[in-house]
Amino acid sequence: MSRLRHSSSSTRRIDNVENDWLGGPSSPKPSSYVAPLRGDAESSSPASSDPSPDSMISSRDPNSLFSGGGISFLAGNQHVKFTYGYSSLKGKRATMEDCFETRISDVDGQMVAFFGVFDGHGGARTAEYLKNNLFKSLVTHDEFISDTKKAIVEVFKHTDEEYLIEERGQPKNAGSTASTALLIGDKLIVANVGDSRVVASRNGSAGPLSNDHKPDRPDERQRIEDAGGFIIWAGTWRVGGILAVSRAFGDKQLKPYVIAEPEIQEEDISTLDFIVIASDGLWNVLSNKDAVAIVRDISDAETASRKLVQEAYARGSCDNITCIVVRFEVS
Repeated sequence: MSRLRHSSSSTRRIDNVENDWLGGPSSPKPSSYVAPLRGDAESSSPASSDPSPDSMISSRDPNSLFSGGGISFLAGNQHVKFTYGYSSLKGKRATMEDCFETRISDVDGQMVAFFGVFDGHGGARTAEYLKNNLFKSLVTHDEFISDTKKAIVEVFKHTDEEYLIEERGQPKNAGSTASTALLIGDKLIVANVGDSRVVASRNGSAGPLSNDHKPDRPDERQRIEDAGGFIIWAGTWRVGGILAVSRAFGDKQLKPYVIAEPEIQEEDISTLDFIVIASDGLWNVLSNKDAVAIVRDISDAETASRKLVQEAYARGSCDNITCIVVRFEVS
C-alpha cells in the first residue's frame, strides 16, 4: 500500500481530516478532498399538515431529513476514488435514537475512511457514545494498521466495557447496534454488532456483508443459552423477554447474554460497485435486493441515500431511518 508523506516520528500519528456529523466541526481537508454536498435546499413540494419525506429537507428541524456527502481517494495497489452520501430521518418515532459517523483520517501515513451507523434503544446515549469514541479508539490501537481485525475485536470489547462503567449511575437500561465499514488501501473491512446491516452490490447483484444478530438465529440462541440466558416470544423473539437483538453495546442488565463482539468480513474494493450501511428502520421494509435496485441507477451517493430513506418511510417504516451509501471507482 502506498502511504501519504509526513515527517518521520516515533509517535503514532493520527490526523483527522474529516468528520461529517450533523454539521459538526471539520478539520483541515486533504488536497484530494472535495467539500461535502449538503442536502439543505428547500423542497419544491407543497406544504401539508403531514409532510412527505420529500418536503423534509432541512438540517435544522428535528423532524426533517438530514443528508450530505463527499468525495475522496484511497491509495493502495489500485487507485480508488469513492463517493459517499448519508441521510437520516427521525420518521414516525417520538425521538431520534440513531447516530452515524463518516470520517477520513491519516493514520501513520495511511489514509483510512470510516463509516458507521449506530441504532440506539432505550435512548440515544449509547449510540452517541459510539459515534464519539469507537473510531477514535480504533485508530489509536497499536495494531490498527498491522492487524486491523484483531484491533476491531479488542476495541469493540473495550469500548463496551468503558461505556458500561459510565452507565453505572444510569437507572434506565440503554444500548446500541453498530454497523461499521473501514476502507484501508484496497480493503473494505465490515464489522457488525446487532441488526443494522451492510449490503453490497457486485455487478448489480445484492449480497449481505453482515448477518443480523437476532435472538432466534440458531447459533445466537445456543450462545445465549450456554451462558445461562434464555429467549422468549414477546411479539418477536427477545433475549430475556426484553431485547430483540442478541448483540449490542450497553444493555447492562442483559450481560453476559448480549455481547458487543463483532462479526467481521473483509472484501476487495475492486469487486464492489457500492455498499449500503443502514439501521433496521430501512431493512424492516426494504430487502437487500430492493435497496441495491434503488441505488443502482443513481450515480450521486447522497441522492441515493436520501432516496432510500424516503422509500423506507413511504413503505411504512415506523422506526428511525439512517443510511450511508459508499460508491467505488477503481482504476
